[in-house]
Amino acid sequence: MAMERTAVNPWAWSVEMGYNQGEVVSGQTRTLYCSGQTAMSGDGRPRHAGDMAAQLALSLGNLEAVLGEAGMSLANLVRLNVYTTDVERLFEHYGVLASRLGAAGVAPSTTMLGVTRLAIPDLMVELEGTAVA
Repeated sequence: MAMERTAVNPWAWSVEMGYNQGEVVSGQTRTLYCSGQTAMSGDGRPRHAGDMAAQLALSLGNLEAVLGEAGMSLANLVRLNVYTTDVERLFEHYGVLASRLGAAGVAPSTTMLGVTRLAIPDLMVELEGTAVA
């Protein structure tokens, strides 16, 4: 039996913002729990200090790399946690995230949290995902 995803949205407003309130996943599945991905280079150095859009894009690229190593893609993402040190700046650049998720045809259930800081002080955003295939 293949994986089946069913969006759960008692309200329409979240769909307009690019995410579902919940997703029911059924069938035979594999689940990948991804560590938080940030704007780190391949050699483990923080990148793009002060540039929220670039950090968001690289963090998402790094999440895609982890998904790819597991034979998955953004299309398999069912849960996304977003941690940021600046919620207002993140919302200014949220289109970076929303457009790539939309292109993948996915609207994972999402939580966004403002935090005091991330593990490395120059980092402003961290993406933590759960994917099912």
